[in-house]
Amino acid sequence: MSLLEIRDLRLVYPNGNEVLKQVSLDANAGEIIAIIGRSGAGKSTLLRCINGLERATAGTIMLDGENLTAMDEPQLRRARRYIGFIWQEYNLVNRLPVMTNVLTGRLGYNQGIKSLFGYFDRADRDIAMRNLERVNLLHRATQRADQLSGGEKQRVSIARAVTQQPKIILADEPVASLDPQLSLQVMSDLARVAREDKVLTLINIHQVNLVHQFADRVIGLAQGRIVFDGPARDLDEAVMSRVYRFDKAEEKLIESAGHRVVI
Repeated sequence: MSLLEIRDLRLVYPNGNEVLKQVSLDANAGEIIAIIGRSGAGKSTLLRCINGLERATAGTIMLDGENLTAMDEPQLRRARRYIGFIWQEYNLVNRLPVMTNVLTGRLGYNQGIKSLFGYFDRADRDIAMRNLERVNLLHRATQRADQLSGGEKQRVSIARAVTQQPKIILADEPVASLDPQLSLQVMSDLARVAREDKVLTLINIHQVNLVHQFADRVIGLAQGRIVFDGPARDLDEAVMSRVYRFDKAEEKLIESAGHRVVI
């Protein structure tokens, strides 16, 4: 049995827009999977469905044998402790210290009065400190989050996600707001800690050059359907054309700008 099993997933909004169309996939612990496709293809929606932030219209999502799509809100809240989420815009509390932001990854395990007052015991703090060290930010532990650079904020987000000790990490365009050098550093840290912890990691990403460097597998979405699912080494021009469905005018514009594989 795969760690993640998605079967015939559909999401239709009230206005009739069908964002996901019969999406099915299996994924195993330790895989790093890049999800690519044009804006509006359904990449972010797929991650949000897995996390329960969007409720699927039909289909099932099984995580480690549990049916996420059949859960009510209290059950989903408990399940989310095992689902790390890395946001494009970091989703940190700027006025709080870096260490406190990372410790919020333990809130799913911190019940009752301890959670109410934001109390974390020594074991929680040891986990958070170790994960800050893994992304080379332990020296920033006492600084407010709003004093960090964009790359540092995203590395704090990675530390927070792995502090959950998750079964799966979902990263929604984690480097879209960063320059190429910072993007490389953040993706390197994310891939390294995911491999060390053998955590299944799904990354919604536009920078296809980074896909070749860090992903084991690629899922290409077009108009809400999976049109490619295979090893990153098989991501060639023919696959790119199938995923992005260029018309001739767009293709010439992209080539002339020198961004043939960055969409």
